[in-house]
Amino acid sequence: MTAPTSSTGSAGTFAPLRQKVFAVLWVATIIGNTGSFVRDVASSWLVTDLSATPAAVSMVQAAATLPIFLLAIPAGVLSDILDRRKFLIAVQFLLASASLCLLFLSATGLQSVTSLIALTFVGGIGAALVAPTWQAIVPELVSRRDVKGAVALNSLGINISRAIGPALGGLLLAWFGAAVTYGVDVISYVFVVAALLWWRRQVPEDDALSERFLGAFRAGLRYARASRDLHVVLVRAAVFFAFSSAIWALLPLVARQLLGGGASFYGVLLGAVGAGAIVGALLMPRLRARMDADGLLLLSAILTAAVMGVLSLAPPQSVAIVALLVCGGAWITALTTLNSTAQAILPNWVRGRTLAVYLTVFNGAMTGGSLAWGAVAEAIGVPFTLAAAAIGLLCVGVVFHAMKLPKGEADLIPSNHWPEPLTSEPVEHDRGPVLVLIEYTVDKADRSEFLKALARLSHERRRDGAYGWGVTEDAADPGRMVEWFMVESWAEHLRQHKRVSKADADIQADVRRFHRGPATPVVHHLLAINRPHLG
Repeated sequence: MTAPTSSTGSAGTFAPLRQKVFAVLWVATIIGNTGSFVRDVASSWLVTDLSATPAAVSMVQAAATLPIFLLAIPAGVLSDILDRRKFLIAVQFLLASASLCLLFLSATGLQSVTSLIALTFVGGIGAALVAPTWQAIVPELVSRRDVKGAVALNSLGINISRAIGPALGGLLLAWFGAAVTYGVDVISYVFVVAALLWWRRQVPEDDALSERFLGAFRAGLRYARASRDLHVVLVRAAVFFAFSSAIWALLPLVARQLLGGGASFYGVLLGAVGAGAIVGALLMPRLRARMDADGLLLLSAILTAAVMGVLSLAPPQSVAIVALLVCGGAWITALTTLNSTAQAILPNWVRGRTLAVYLTVFNGAMTGGSLAWGAVAEAIGVPFTLAAAAIGLLCVGVVFHAMKLPKGEADLIPSNHWPEPLTSEPVEHDRGPVLVLIEYTVDKADRSEFLKALARLSHERRRDGAYGWGVTEDAADPGRMVEWFMVESWAEHLRQHKRVSKADADIQADVRRFHRGPATPVVHHLLAINRPHLG
């Protein structure tokens, strides 16, 4: 079971553990993630026995991350419309089945590169389904004031697993072989399923405005397409992870070919990354007190590039372990900086789906980067590939530092200030599309500033559900201006009423201050008429 790696570093970080349900699921998740890291170490090392080519090794990394790139957004939608507890239990059985197949093939000597990549891909599907769902249930497990602490504990928990799992996996692989190593992963799912069965989740009551899969999917994509702040986060994440993915794609070959280590040493290297990540997570509050998000991301790029540069020189094993400790700290700093920024700019109604977009970009960059760096290593060798990735990461880190991350200080709590639309009779929820018209009377002197304010409002309209937006003026009376936007159904427009945040309300108030009419702007709701069939 994979939990998101984000941290707030706030003062009440450990307070959520006083809440029994969260504590039990948190411990179970650590056990589950430890098993996943044990499995991943076995697979990453086993492929070097089956085929030592960089392309084959990088394909395993790509197979683990490609499903998250492909399925994160649908998984985010499913996390919003299904019973999350039952959904998580079903995914645990899928993951356990994949590990059972790996166990059987390894025990019988039938394992091949193809089967290893295929089953790693299945494991990636499970990770894709779990990640947004686990993020979505956190507010259900703790009180509102403890949500930030719970998010921080998720980060700490996964890095505890990252520190223990790889080292344990390397030792198990060296002492008992791949079959036993995969068996330990299977056992870890028993603890996760038991904890989820023990949790008696309170299922929300049915809501007449509950979203269906396709509608929720479209709404999430509309929001992501219209959110400029999210675009900045996605671009910064894509360039960082595309270059830094080289170290993860090639680390098994670094351990075996450049450093002359075995399976247990490879596990130690991954354990060093996890230990460094724990230290980095604990140091985050102090770092944030001295640097802003952009500074932290630049620092992460510099340190990660330095580590790749050191590894390209085939250093002594002890130096490599220290370097990967630094890498772990840099990696968690980048992850938590980008993830917490994304969390801060997203309203609750679309958080799971839009964080899934972030996961898609993250894993797309990791997948594409892994495949690309594997191909480059085939051509020029592992040392030169690491050096090239290090130089590239330094360059993009400096260049994109000018693209500042959003502060995430807007108040995204629903304002509920829109009045219910007036109708002569009840409107069927699936009727649509709906054309909404808002009439303003604006002085000629205020026209330019009004249009600028209205342009800012257009992004809010599109984020909250509009698929078309525009502004027109009356040819006979230029001071009469009409803003219009289209919504796909009456139900979606009613949801739009609930989605408007307090920050959005401030933007709308800024537009309305230019209105010079005798009352508030007049709003019309126009419904499409289905034309009768003409025989």
